[in-house]
Formats: sequence, C-alpha cells, structure tokens
Amino acid sequence: MIILDDILMAPVRSISWIFRSVHKAVQDEQAKEQTDLRTRLSDLYRELERGEITEEQFDEQESQLLDRLDALKEAQEGAGPATPETGPGGENR
Repeated sequence: MIILDDILMAPVRSISWIFRSVHKAVQDEQAKEQTDLRTRLSDLYRELERGEITEEQFDEQESQLLDRLDALKEAQEGAGPATPETGPGGENR
C-alpha cells in the first residue's frame, strides 16, 4: 500500500517542488535587484558629491530608485501564504 501511495502522490510532490523552486528563484532575483538598486543609490550619492551630476538629476534618479525599492519591499511583504481568511498571496478577501 505504501508503494501505491508513493506512486499516486508523485505528481503532487513534483508540482510542489516546482512551485518551491520557482518561488525561491523569484526571491533570489528580488534580493539581487534590491542589492543592485542600493549600490546604484550609493553611486548616485557619490556622483552628486563629486559634482558629476546636478541636484535635479540626483533628485529624479533617487526618486526612481527609491520608488522601485519600495515596490519590491511591498511585493515581498504582500506575498504571504494563503489562509482561510486571506486569498492567494495573503491579500484580504
């Protein structure tokens, strides 16, 4: 009977493994993007201090970088597990 259970559950386990793998890949990509954005923000501050860019250019680029960082942070916080009180992704019903 145990062999039959293993055979019947194999597709479910495979799909579950695929979803976990994709989820981890997305998390890794988001973490890398956050690191890249923070690095670019640091570079931007240095460029301003050296006089390589104007205050207006700095403000515009900083705003874009911070908006993207906020969007990534919100996406990470909003991607909670589904429960009976919430729908997929953890959003309230």
